[in-house]
Amino acid sequence: MILRFLVSALSLGVATWLLPGIWLDVTGSPANAALTILLVAAIFGLVNALVKPLFVFVTSPLLLLTLGFFLLIINAALLMLTSWVCAQFGVPWGVDGFWSAFWGALMVSIVSFVLNSFVGRRGEVHS
Repeated sequence: MILRFLVSALSLGVATWLLPGIWLDVTGSPANAALTILLVAAIFGLVNALVKPLFVFVTSPLLLLTLGFFLLIINAALLMLTSWVCAQFGVPWGVDGFWSAFWGALMVSIVSFVLNSFVGRRGEVHS
């Protein structure tokens, strides 16, 4: 579980680092940036656990019609919701708009998929 959380944090960090519309405003040491990304990953995990099942259930006909492509739209909305929650708690991380969230969701999905391929079902690392 901890490995999967770290994978999520790393994928959010990669998206923040590579995409100009996703930003992290941390002054000071790289440790502060890493702690902020870990906090963002925790918020993102809670948003995914609490809100995503409802979104998927409500939009299931659209998901079937688009053969799952609409999941990218849902993930972008969840990334924007995470940005909003971070702003409410004063966490210096955010997403500037829908397209930044869309590309960020795509990047987070790809990086998570690749990194999770090295982590087994129970968290064992495959070599």
